[in-house]
Amino acid sequence: MLLLAVAAAAVVWFALVLLAPALPPSLGAAVYAAGGFVCHQLPDRSFHWHGAQLAVCARCTGIYFGACSAAVLAPLPARMFAVWVESRARVGGLLGAAAVPTAVTVAAEWAGWWQPSGFTRALTGVLLGVAGAIVVVAGLRYSECLPRAADEQGRPRPCQPRTPI
Repeated sequence: MLLLAVAAAAVVWFALVLLAPALPPSLGAAVYAAGGFVCHQLPDRSFHWHGAQLAVCARCTGIYFGACSAAVLAPLPARMFAVWVESRARVGGLLGAAAVPTAVTVAAEWAGWWQPSGFTRALTGVLLGVAGAIVVVAGLRYSECLPRAADEQGRPRPCQPRTPI
């Protein structure tokens, strides 16, 4: 049940980000304000819809799209996520690897070497969003497996999902 709530919240937030320009003014203002807590919202780094800027920049839009997409898949069979949670190193490695493209584009921007397009920013954000959602889903489903990757004899302990969330 918790996984469905997380997936629903991700879908609703992503929809609000996309639809913010078309929402009633008070709701749209609330979405822009919420987006402003985590995003710089620079117009030249944001997507626009019908002449209005979305609630977050292109990179954040990509992150939310990726997280939304992965969260929607979260209720699928648990074995799809088991491979990522056999150890903390794998979960951390997934997130770290997914963060590299975003880190490279941010570093290139800050150094003045390259100004990536909004599409490039969004694409690197999608990777990070998907990985982040997988880590969250793995944590919700397999939290009892993460502290102990092996049994008392040092044998790998298979991770079984908790009771349905």
